[in-house]
Amino acid sequence: MSWTCPRCQQPVFFAEKVSSLGKNWHRFCLKCERCHSVLSPGGHAEHNGRPYCHKPCYGALFGPRGVNIGGVGSYLYNAPTPSPGSTTPLSPSSFSPPRPRTGLLQAKKSPPHMKTFTGETSLCPGCGEPVYFAEKVMSLGRNWHRPCLRCQRCRKTLTAGSHAEHDGVPYCHVPCYGYLFGPKGGQTHPRHWPKLWHVHGLWGCVDNFPRG
Repeated sequence: MSWTCPRCQQPVFFAEKVSSLGKNWHRFCLKCERCHSVLSPGGHAEHNGRPYCHKPCYGALFGPRGVNIGGVGSYLYNAPTPSPGSTTPLSPSSFSPPRPRTGLLQAKKSPPHMKTFTGETSLCPGCGEPVYFAEKVMSLGRNWHRPCLRCQRCRKTLTAGSHAEHDGVPYCHVPCYGYLFGPKGGQTHPRHWPKLWHVHGLWGCVDNFPRG
């Protein structure tokens, strides 16, 4: 079984393919549209279905105007808005000694959630909740909570840029992606899928190939 590479339009065979943006590419054809550096599946940005490196190309082309940034820099943080009274001149008697800032008071403040350069809040594709800067990982052109970047089938936690992808959904390379989307004639029927076990909050796979 073969696919057609979006870059060179030549057949892509299973042993030489990488999957990204819902398509199968030759490994060395998955390049940034601007600088042509070779990219890792799931470890690059995307615009209109085309791959870009996070830095500097994506930020330079599609980041906020006047800011030469990319990747993490493609996101803006919520800035505190001045209250109406902040523009009123203050008299000397209105000043009071500064109060010490305790850790408890700091803990009550929510960390700034990330916004894209279009002004939209960045939501995790795994759970749909806002993604904060300190807990994010970027994969498939989106920001995830680190524990939410999991294989769609076995739920194993994945490393950004080191997993397979199909239709924009992450999968572990072995065994799940091979079982689900490998070449015809392989062990792709559900009865041949590896058994899953769950012990004390951990997921794992047990190979279930039929014995000859």
